[in-house]
Amino acid sequence: MLHELPDHPTTKAVLSEMSEVLGYEVRELDSETALRSSVSTQLALLASGVASARILMDNDLEFTAVAGLSVGAYAAAVAAEAVSLADATRLVRSRADQMERMYPTGYGLAALVGLNERQVTKLVEGVYSDAEPVFVANINAPVQIVIAGSISAMKKVLLLATSQGARKAELLDVRVPSHCPLLEPVARSLRIQMEAIRVSAPKIVYIANVNARAIRSAEGIKRDLADNIAHGVRWYDATTVAHELGCTLFLEVPPGHVLTDLVLDSLQDVQAYPVTPERIERVLRSLSRKEM
Repeated sequence: MLHELPDHPTTKAVLSEMSEVLGYEVRELDSETALRSSVSTQLALLASGVASARILMDNDLEFTAVAGLSVGAYAAAVAAEAVSLADATRLVRSRADQMERMYPTGYGLAALVGLNERQVTKLVEGVYSDAEPVFVANINAPVQIVIAGSISAMKKVLLLATSQGARKAELLDVRVPSHCPLLEPVARSLRIQMEAIRVSAPKIVYIANVNARAIRSAEGIKRDLADNIAHGVRWYDATTVAHELGCTLFLEVPPGHVLTDLVLDSLQDVQAYPVTPERIERVLRSLSRKEM
């Protein structure tokens, strides 16, 4: 994803600043081998998100609100000028490293499509045990739910979900059980680290992961960035809140178009576009002509 970012001074500035903080070249993270590590993946996502957002902002695009799913919340906080890129880089590296060390094998995420939150919660509660923990994690859409926990427990939930009519029920290629209580030690560590850095009130409304509320205070930013790793992400609610704030155009920074598809499926009378590297100039031209 990093090698495909636009050849733009802002891109170079973001990658150079992160490389200086980390002590190695960020572009080296963007390989098939490196991206098997959650540390590389999360840092690459931060770089891609911040660089893309700043390019849009450098072209005089004003955001009504920002939001990021999971580690994307850190890029959103940087875009809102609540946290510096240097501090976000250190926090994301710590977050990812701790996640990877805590659960090197046997845990992860799975996706269910076709059952609602109440139905999935009931299945999860029926399977959960201390030996085989499983939790509801992200609510991406009314009938698109992510679960987290031990692979053995998640497989049981997936079988039950399929028998109850789920259209899709599969393990994801993610090796850590993100957004559930298993990662509370990481959240505690991040809370401590947050107290040692400067966090400001966001200059753009920041929509939280944990409770999907519009955040306008430094304390709210701190809580959400630290706590989201140990709580489910209410992404559907977050996009609904953005819509209620007046957002009718949603732009998804690279990579991919999953969040764009979710918005278009969930909300009425909105436009959404993935700002892919090859389309970013066209998006900017379209916005300037008000064709979108």
